[in-house]
Parts: sequence; structure tokens; C-alpha cells
Amino acid sequence: MLATFALIGLLTASPAAPAEDSTRPDVVIADFEGDDYCGWKADGQAFGDRPARGTLPGQMEVSGYLGRGLVNSFNGGDDATGTLTSPPFRLDRPFVNFLIGGGGFDGETCVNLVVDGKTVRTATGKNREGGGTEALRWDGWDLKDLAGKTATIQVVDRRKGGWGHINVDQIVLADASRKPAEAVRAIVLNHRYLHLPVHTGGPKTRMKFTVDGQTVRDFDIELAEGKPDFWVFSDLEPYKGRTVKIHAGELADPKVLDAIVQADDVPDAAGMYQEKHRPQFHFTSRRGWLNDPNGLVVNQGVFHQFYQHNPFGWNWGNMHWGHATSPDLVHWTEQPIAIYPHAYGDWAFSGSAVVDAGNTGGFQSGSEAPLVAAYTSTGRGECIVYSNDRGRTWTEFDGNPAVKNNGRDPRLLWHGPSKKWVMAVYNEGEKRQSIDFHTSPDLKTWTFASRLDGFYECPDLFELPVDGDPNKTLWVIYAADAKYKLGRFDGKTFHVESGPDKHTLWHGNFYAAQTFSEAPNGRRVQIGWGQGITFPGMPFNQQMALPVDLTLRTTPDGVRMFAAPVAELQSLRDAKHDFSNTTLEPGKNPLSGLSGDLFEVKLTAKPGAAEEIELNLRGTPVVYDVRKQDLVCKQIRTFLPLVDGELRLHVFLDKGSIEVFGGDGRVAVSVGVIPDDANHALGVASKGGEATLKTLEVYPLRSAWIKP
Repeated sequence: MLATFALIGLLTASPAAPAEDSTRPDVVIADFEGDDYCGWKADGQAFGDRPARGTLPGQMEVSGYLGRGLVNSFNGGDDATGTLTSPPFRLDRPFVNFLIGGGGFDGETCVNLVVDGKTVRTATGKNREGGGTEALRWDGWDLKDLAGKTATIQVVDRRKGGWGHINVDQIVLADASRKPAEAVRAIVLNHRYLHLPVHTGGPKTRMKFTVDGQTVRDFDIELAEGKPDFWVFSDLEPYKGRTVKIHAGELADPKVLDAIVQADDVPDAAGMYQEKHRPQFHFTSRRGWLNDPNGLVVNQGVFHQFYQHNPFGWNWGNMHWGHATSPDLVHWTEQPIAIYPHAYGDWAFSGSAVVDAGNTGGFQSGSEAPLVAAYTSTGRGECIVYSNDRGRTWTEFDGNPAVKNNGRDPRLLWHGPSKKWVMAVYNEGEKRQSIDFHTSPDLKTWTFASRLDGFYECPDLFELPVDGDPNKTLWVIYAADAKYKLGRFDGKTFHVESGPDKHTLWHGNFYAAQTFSEAPNGRRVQIGWGQGITFPGMPFNQQMALPVDLTLRTTPDGVRMFAAPVAELQSLRDAKHDFSNTTLEPGKNPLSGLSGDLFEVKLTAKPGAAEEIELNLRGTPVVYDVRKQDLVCKQIRTFLPLVDGELRLHVFLDKGSIEVFGGDGRVAVSVGVIPDDANHALGVASKGGEATLKTLEVYPLRSAWIKP
């Protein structure tokens, strides 16, 4: 194999122009097949001292490179940085082609063409979010306007964290471009939806829909170029009867766009919510990724749940606000997308919603008070939108962004005593993470009021009575990690009264919870994201935790927050199996005759001589260690004190998780579990001695997707 730069020395003069029908071989600038970089200069740690031989330790499989070697800046992981610079060469062909993959961050994970000390061309990989692929694909630049100039190529890795690396191979000067041309297809839209095929883990393609030259959708998609893993959809109801152009850049085969079809319903509507591992009473999106609950609000007797949503893929990305409504917190109906990204790359991150009953913002246009939401527009800041049709469509406040900071996730609430709106929003600075409080009389003009350090993203702020006494209340300040403090809030400043340490209610797969604004009867209902509860092979991913009622109660350790599954879940119960007032003996299982898929279990036990009490739910044990007073489920172990000498558990088993509420709700655990398809059994056991089952009630549960 010739050394990489054996041909570079030949480029001292431009060769004669070829005849029009002749074909010249490519001039190899670098193929990275040698045992070192052959004259390229490496700075920093990211590139090492020689080309990589494919995939590096800790990296997903790298594919699409030629031969045995390539540039791969994953040397040492994503936090390594550096540059790799070529010797100078002459631009004697109209194009330069190269294979590229890895991170897609302008100026941070890129390949630059440098002429006269200036970057005149640049390219990046395609990945910026979780998932993605390490496959290299052809890219390149048109050099006609630079003919005869001397240039260098610089491969750059200045980024740390996810996709903080770049892969490059086979840099050649050529007479023709190998960069795939943009694929375009025009469709007269006669139906509501376009169905799009997805292959999870495939190359990401940026896709745009345009109508009359205006971009109406712009997103990334792992478009299937063969058999799809599943189908997603785009709702284009406002554009029916018009011509929609589908633009998809850099497809290996533009005919892939022919697979996109129109329909008046979403893909596989008849089988939706019946998939093999679909949770049956935890909320999941019809298709795609779900995370943080957003904008939880009750309006006209309807619970609105908005949420972070990627409608076009199984992994995180393309952040929109999904939307679902419910009359009872149990049976949910998915609505059209509520908030679309302001622009590609300017995503709709988390936020909150309220009812502006007094029309303080002047947004009302009909007879009903408007819904007003605040969300993080990643390219602008904290933005206000409003709806006069019960959350179906939203209008941007023309003064956006309402607040600019270095954070995200604005939480709105009305503070009655001061007669002002409050926005609690995460902010960060050098060595600081905080919740900032802003106030406003009208949801438009905001004034910074104070700051509380030591909390990270997705804040919530609310007031609760202590032990049910409306004359004795405390405020709760809460963040994404489910840790909270108690104190007083005067509309501007949160005064902590619960000491320097935070308290924790939830454990396990639980994150970024939010409570409903305007919940009836003074309820404080919370829903969290079951972070990390994944559903491989399904057309959806992640779930919400069960809705719970929050209360403050006095314990021997002071006032603490408790969570109880909402009573509305009882509507899913089938006939009760009662094993109360039973002696639980080692080696015996009172539940041996029960089997099924979905269960609710309520247990109150006197441990007696037992060292452990265990529930076994379709193969997954939930264990109480009596001596340590620890509750254990899979990777979670947490302290759960007995109450009046009793173990009290309230447990839910769904197709993707187990949730345990211990000690009347003082401890809550959410754990991702996909039960064994062959195991439908339940068990209860004591180890080391007998225990007394004061209460053991088992309820098989019906699916919440079957409307009452």
C-alpha cells in the first residue's frame, strides 16, 4: 500500500485538462491505511498517534470506512479533544470527496478545508442525540471556485460528552462528487397523515416538508432504506388539498421516498396499544420517544398532559410537545402535537401551563379563559404561548422570549397573596445550578426576584397543608431528581425551613416530575417520567409513572411528602382475591393459584420472626429486609421504616414496570421490568420465620386503553 502522501508530491503543477469523455482516477489525499498519520499533525489526545483500526473501546460499532484504517477521535472516549491537520496540497480537481461520521456539531466535530488561513468549507457527522449510528457516509465539497489554490484539511474534535467525536476516511480529489444529492418527492395531500418508515439505529436523515416554498415540518429521522422496524406519522391536516414536497438529503437510494404513503389514520391504528410490551395503565405515546411531563393542567374538567416527544423515532430527539387528555387520570386520548419546534435545531423543551382565569395577559379571544404555557425554546429562551381552543392549537406571544437565561424548564404558577405570576426556572452559571424566581403581573413582562442554589432542572413549586390542616401549610420546592425542600414562599423568595439536606420521596426509574395546575378540590396530583424504562423492538419508548396524590404528613423525622396512587386507578380492578388474616409460613405461597399479566397488590404484614418478606411478581422479587428495614427491588435498595410495627406495601405490576408505595406512600419506587412472557405467576413468601398477613388483597387489572 502506498503511503498516504506518496501522491501529494506529484501535485506541484496542474495536469492537463482531460478530454470530456475521459475518466481520471481519484487523487488520494489520505486513506489512513498506514501505521502512522504520514505527515499529518495531531494535537491533543483525541486522535492518538496513528489511525484507528475500526471501532475503539467503549464505542458503538463503526462501519462504512474503507480498508483497515480511519481517523477516529473516540481515542480515550468522548471527552478527549484535539485536531488533526494535513500537509498542504493543491486543489487540482473540481471536487473533494471523503467519508465522514460521528458527531454533528458545527465547529466542534467537523472537517474543515483551510485556504489562506481561513476555513472555506466545513462538514460534520450526522449525530447530535442519543442513539444514532457510527456509519460513515460520503460527503464532500465543490472546489471549482478554488481551483489551483493550496489548502490543508483539518479534522476537529473540540466537543466533550455525547457524540463528542468525529470519524473520517478516504479523502480524495475527484472529477465528480460522491455526495448524495437531495431526494425530493412531491405529493398532492388528499389525506391527513403521511406514514414514514423507520429503522432504529440507521443513518439519520434531515427531512423537510415544504408547502408553497415554506417549510412546515423539519426534523431528523432514521428513514428505513429497507424493511422498516415500524412506521411513524406526520399530521398534515392543515395542508390537505395542497402539494407537499418531501425533501430528504443524502439518501443512498432516493427511491426510499416512494415508500411514504398517505392515510386518514395513524399506522396500525387497529393494533395500537395492543403491542406485545405496551404498558396497559401507564401512559406511553402512540409512536416514538417520550420523556418529561410538561404543562400538566386541568381545564374545564379535563386533565391535560403535555410531554417531551420525538414523533419520528424511538430515541430522544426532535423535541416537540406531545398532548393527551383524560377525564379521570386513567384513560388517556392522544391529541395532535401541541407545540412544534420554532425551527430546526430550536427545539421545544420542557415547561408548564396554567389557566389565566383573570385574562391578565389579554390573550383571551372567546368566552373561556385561555390556557397559557411557558416552554424553553432552545434557540431563544423561555417563551410564552397561549391557546383559546382548550389546548388544541397554540399562538406565540409576539414578545418572545419572555425570559433569557442559561437554563430551561419554566414552571408557572399564580401567587394569590401578591397577585402576581411566578416563573420558577432552572438556571446555571460557573459552578452554580439554581432555581431562579421571576414575577409578572401579566405573563408578558418578567422581573427577576431571587435565586435558590443547589437544584438541577425541571423545577416544581407548590403549597400543601400539613396533616390535612388548611391553616398549617408549607411550600415544596422540587427538581428533576425527585429531591425537595420545605419552607415558605412569599411570592419572590423561597425561605427553606427543612434544613440543609434535601428529602427524597421517589427512587429508581423516575425523573422530571410535575404536578397539575388547577387540579380540583385542592388536590396536588403528580406525574413523573419513568426515565430509562425502555421497550426494545417496540414502536414506542419510555413511559410515564402512575399519577399520585401528594400530601405532607408529620413523621418521627419531621414533615415529609407522601405519594398515594390516585383513587381513580381503582376503576381498573377486577374481582378482589383476599388473603388477609393469614399466617405466612416459610416454604408456603398463598398466591400459588393466581396468574395473569397486570396486578395491584395491597399488603400489610407483621414481620414476626421473618427475616424477609417477599412478593414475587412474574419473576421479579420485591423484598423487605426486616432487620435493615430496607425495601429492595432489582437495583433499588432504600430504607422503609415500619409503621406501628407493620410493613405496608401498595404495588402495581404493568408490562413495563413495577411501582411500589411503601409505608402509606412515604417511599415510592419505580423500576423498569419487562416480565418473562412465560411467567404469569404471583408469589408471597417469608424467610427465616413466620409473619402475619394482616391484609393481602390482590386485584387483577384491566387495560386502561379499553375505554370505559
